[in-house]
Amino acid sequence: MREDLYVLELDEMQQSAVDLEDPTHLFFDYTRRIGDIIDRLPDGPLRVVHVGGAAMTLPRYVHATRPRSSQIVLEPSTELVERVRAEAPLPPRSGIKVRPVDGLNGMRSVRDGFADLVILDAFDRARTPTELTSAAFVEDVRRALSPGGVFVANLVDRAPFTRVRDFVAAARDLGSMAIGVEPATAKGRRSGNLVIACGTLPPAPFGTPPPMEYRTFSGRAVADSFGGGRP
Repeated sequence: MREDLYVLELDEMQQSAVDLEDPTHLFFDYTRRIGDIIDRLPDGPLRVVHVGGAAMTLPRYVHATRPRSSQIVLEPSTELVERVRAEAPLPPRSGIKVRPVDGLNGMRSVRDGFADLVILDAFDRARTPTELTSAAFVEDVRRALSPGGVFVANLVDRAPFTRVRDFVAAARDLGSMAIGVEPATAKGRRSGNLVIACGTLPPAPFGTPPPMEYRTFSGRAVADSFGGGRP
């Protein structure tokens, strides 16, 4: 493994990977897809709320690609935050503010209309806490989003995608919706990451990867495959 690649392991899983020399290099495929969405948002600095911090992969990406962005990270594990700060310090003057609070309570404290982008990427024993996919949490995200804002959630699920279907039902009124998933997971062969984006989405929010690399659903395909979402 390269010396400049910092890998954070939690619960016997590789939770995060950060290229310390080049934070725009996103190692895990699902982070690359979220990076695609970030890249397609309007130019300039962003106001971002990250629900879940881990090694701060995506906050570092935003800092590198969108200088002067204002970012809030909601991460309840102070032990984890101190570990990451010691092993892979954040860049100086990054504009990344880490709040030692869980996502549910932390989102309640975000002021109305603050966020251009909310990213949910939080896990407890390899699962996103149920309260962070609830209708109540989604409503708090709606309140915190600015007009034209986008909400992106990374969930781990497998066919028949019960958790994703419940989340889609809760979030479908936020606006347009698109879902990205690896083909093996889409076909039900194994569990995997599903990236759900909703709100005022840019065209082709996940980019245009080769068909075998990633499968994307948008418009009517979201409703047909996952039970909800606006075209």
